[in-house]
Amino acid sequence: MSTSENTKVALPAMTHTVGMPRHQKIIFIVLLAVLLALPFVVYPVFAMKVLCFALFACAFNLLLGFGGLLSFGHAAYFGMASYVCAHAAKVWGLTPELAILAGTATSAVLGLVIGSLAIRRQGIYFAMVTLAFAQMVYFFALQAKFTGGEDGIQSVPRNDLLGIFPMNDDMTFYFFVLAITYGGILFIYRITHSPFGQVLKSIRENEPRAVSLGYRVNRYKLMVFVLSATFAGLAGATKSQVFHLASLTDVHWTMSGEVVLMTLLGGMGTVLGPIVGAAIVVTMQNYLASLGAWVTVIQGCIFVIGVLLFREGIIGVLSRILKKPL
Repeated sequence: MSTSENTKVALPAMTHTVGMPRHQKIIFIVLLAVLLALPFVVYPVFAMKVLCFALFACAFNLLLGFGGLLSFGHAAYFGMASYVCAHAAKVWGLTPELAILAGTATSAVLGLVIGSLAIRRQGIYFAMVTLAFAQMVYFFALQAKFTGGEDGIQSVPRNDLLGIFPMNDDMTFYFFVLAITYGGILFIYRITHSPFGQVLKSIRENEPRAVSLGYRVNRYKLMVFVLSATFAGLAGATKSQVFHLASLTDVHWTMSGEVVLMTLLGGMGTVLGPIVGAAIVVTMQNYLASLGAWVTVIQGCIFVIGVLLFREGIIGVLSRILKKPL
């Protein structure tokens, strides 16, 4: 069979996966209902932290779960967007939506620069290159004047949304964060279930065959890398507004490790997996904080147990049992 015939055979199969199945529509409706009720059950700031890390994990899952690219440097985009957003709000006096947009745009540009270099390598070499660049960003954040060094940028104001609506109340700001997170998750879902997303899956499964079909693999890798960095930046910028703070913790390598843990624990390559994984990890950090350094040990134990019992992640195993993609 010729290359053109292979392409003709492949395209119809790709177009059947674009629409959202009924069970996934129900899942998204239930998810929205739960998130709308969440701030009335738990502390709003904790709920917003869960949302920010859920979006961060979904962004990382876009790269790893669907693009097949393992990055150890996603803290660079998350943290740098946080710094730029905090600086824009505090020094430039921008409104929340403009400050978040500035941080997101910065992470997109950073992702383009790093991604254009990193995609030239594969496997563990790709992962090490992303880690090296992330460490460069970390030391830049440590030395740059506008970041505040070890003190970070503190007392970041929440200016009025659109210059009209006050955002000082945590409950009010929660729904703004919810709109950003839920919209971002839906956007990522649309990307992964579009023809572009299907090509990403084919590259993940069999890159040489994708090349033989005529796809410019590196171009697709760069696009998904930039998209993942952009959504990671969106999560980081929003987090700086939630906590009125941007710190070195946001760009530290441990942040990259946490998002890997969230994605693998929940189930990479699934829609709900990163959200569930983020909720579990953030909940452990919040309610086990009194244990100090033991939190990390407990996280490690849970991760080991999760990998042994749920090799495809919690949602991945559940999806296999139900025989429906989640």
